[in-house]
Amino acid sequence: MQFEQKQEVRVHIRWMIRRDMPEVLEVEAQSFEFPWLEEDFIRCLRQRNCIGMVAEHDDRVVGFMIYELHKTRIHVLNFAVAADYHRRGVGSQMVAKLIAKLSPQRRNRIVLEVRETNLAAQLFFRENGFRAVSVLRSYYEDTPEDAYLMQYRYRAEQPSIAAPVNRITRLAG
Repeated sequence: MQFEQKQEVRVHIRWMIRRDMPEVLEVEAQSFEFPWLEEDFIRCLRQRNCIGMVAEHDDRVVGFMIYELHKTRIHVLNFAVAADYHRRGVGSQMVAKLIAKLSPQRRNRIVLEVRETNLAAQLFFRENGFRAVSVLRSYYEDTPEDAYLMQYRYRAEQPSIAAPVNRITRLAG
């Protein structure tokens, strides 16, 4: 099986605005069997702690993420990238932007749910440092399917501790 090498693209990531909604809904519809409706997006984004971000390339919305800010965590509610932009670094750039919002004092983890049948998403989040921490039985209203709760934990860059040097270590090389 031959995998075509796709060109990575740099995207501009910004807050979602109302004008983005038609493109966001298009990406949503092509991404999910049970897509959110416009009312779902609006209801969520009206909440004070709910934020939407979009990834733009050539003046086109090619990805989006909806997340909630909680006291100690960020909860991703919805996340998708346009099919023709899969495997081009768009999702990873959006996840990196979210990871940059973490800190040891405040929000120190990102959590999200992934359908048990969505192997592509499971692998994507695993490649981006997330781990499955539990199984949520019959999580979805539209199917009897389970979800994996995946989590990314903030890790401070560990300062490299200089190993003590002694004569024998130096001689051993």
